[in-house]
Amino acid sequence: MTHTSVKAVRAALAAAVVLLACAAPARANSAGLAAQESWLMLSVSQGETTSASADGTMLRCDPPGGEHRRAADACAVLAAADGRIADVPSEDAVCPMVYAPVTAHAHGMWRDRPVTYTETFPNTCTLTARTGPIFDLPPQ
Repeated sequence: MTHTSVKAVRAALAAAVVLLACAAPARANSAGLAAQESWLMLSVSQGETTSASADGTMLRCDPPGGEHRRAADACAVLAAADGRIADVPSEDAVCPMVYAPVTAHAHGMWRDRPVTYTETFPNTCTLTARTGPIFDLPPQ
């Protein structure tokens, strides 16, 4: 017959309680990260002002989706810039010097932080070079 001392049982129970206490915050923290909301309503309008009638295209990240045709690419670029569209690095591009202004507008949330962005570009080529796939929207 094997006997286990009361001290050994108490020590094992104490160790189990400590392990559970340490693991619980880790699970709660990772669940909190997954629950952070990342979505943007995106629109591009012709001219130097945002069109009041522009409905926009929904982009959801974490996981990528929505109505955006390149959601995964756009979310990756946004993640690299921590949701700050103005901080997206410009791509090398040769754009024509044709002035046909377009205004890009975004509003929404990035990891539970409000995002508002509006910028006018001289043409769509410059818009794409400056923002990558973020404003690669279906025609409206």
